[in-house]
Amino acid sequence: MLVRDFIDDALYNPHYGYFSKQATILTAPGEEDEGFDFNGFKDSAQFEAAVAKRYVECGTLSDTDGPGRQIWHTPTELFKPWYGQAIAQCLVSEYLLKYFPYEDFKIYELGAGNGTLALNVLDYLRAHYPEVYDRTVYTIIEISAPLAHAQRIRLRRAGHLQRTVSVEHRSIFAWTKTEHAPCYVLAAEVIDNFAHDLVRYDVRTLEPLQGLVAIDEEGEFIPYYSRITDPLIASFLSLCRRLKHPPALPWYLRTSPLRRVYASLPFAPNLSPPEYIPTRLLSLLRILRVHFPRHRLLLTDFSSLPDAVPGGNAPVVQTSIRGTMVPCKTIFVRQGYFDILFPTTFGQLHDMYEYMLEQPVSTGTDPEDLTRARASPLASSTSPLSLGSHFFSPSSRRSPLDGVTSASGLPVGERKSSVFSHAEFLETYGDLEKTRLGNGENPMVGFYENVKFLF
Repeated sequence: MLVRDFIDDALYNPHYGYFSKQATILTAPGEEDEGFDFNGFKDSAQFEAAVAKRYVECGTLSDTDGPGRQIWHTPTELFKPWYGQAIAQCLVSEYLLKYFPYEDFKIYELGAGNGTLALNVLDYLRAHYPEVYDRTVYTIIEISAPLAHAQRIRLRRAGHLQRTVSVEHRSIFAWTKTEHAPCYVLAAEVIDNFAHDLVRYDVRTLEPLQGLVAIDEEGEFIPYYSRITDPLIASFLSLCRRLKHPPALPWYLRTSPLRRVYASLPFAPNLSPPEYIPTRLLSLLRILRVHFPRHRLLLTDFSSLPDAVPGGNAPVVQTSIRGTMVPCKTIFVRQGYFDILFPTTFGQLHDMYEYMLEQPVSTGTDPEDLTRARASPLASSTSPLSLGSHFFSPSSRRSPLDGVTSASGLPVGERKSSVFSHAEFLETYGDLEKTRLGNGENPMVGFYENVKFLF
């Protein structure tokens, strides 16, 4: 099978996948809307000791020699409810500026975990923006059946009615409904577990080859490579060429003379080092463009990871054994026992996202067609003046679609997305006094330096 299918199977198989059987999300102490008492900690060392104690309470240790219960944490859980409130403030600020009171406040969250982020966002809206809460429609798209069930129970127990919240148990990659109204799509710590494909390049010709994996008679995984036949891999590489994103080649393969010298060396490999490409992420962008044509995306995830396996844009493959996290050197490990998480190259993601949203309208129905367009949230009517509307759109805005023009010379079109560091985002939208420690440190801002936001 293709490498991305192997990763999908290892992580999401409903019978033995890592997220189906092994993984458990760490929860902060206290009731649903509580968490750590940050103001009560003297410094970050004391806070980290409290987190370590919480890990033990959640059951990281195992009596067996093999991998035990897999506990992992997210900023949402670690800094609840303040982290979720910062995200809520970001979204509601945009909504009040552009749509209230004429449109409902529609939020789609991908992979909601324990439902903590949804709970924190909805609680915050109900307490601080009751008029907006009355117009809120919050939809969770969750691939895990147990998590989807737990999310429904938790949110309804908190008083958020079915009219406000719905949980769709399905993969986002199987999504078929189309949301024509303006909406916000929220993906927090989701795409790091999106499956990637593996490509390597012929050192003489730089022809890309797709990675596959077979199983031998002894049950060992055997990777091998063939000419590219998979349409999604071919489409991703084509888009990279269009955006002038070069492959992740070492310096000695980037020029023809150096490649010839390298290839002539005794025992030199005939393929470049592996490169992991985010093909599932490309599928997500297509789904957003086709089924959420007037969306605004808020995405946050890791921009770099330590202890990765060898290769370009390579993942971390790890498991917990007796409370100790053990990294591996290959992705070809027993399915279901190991987390496989990838860093996100946010510059590449930003370019891909904006390129796909700016494509002209197509009348085709093929969801793989890169020329399908995204409707601007400002679109309302049709006007022949739209043919000249590019004149009024500065480079910081996406080109408006037919029907969005300006007779006054004002900028039109949707503002392009931007990439923010973790600290920049939280300093803009967070209530930082709530997570400040006794010595002035703020772990919500200072931790997770390897996380970024796209909005």
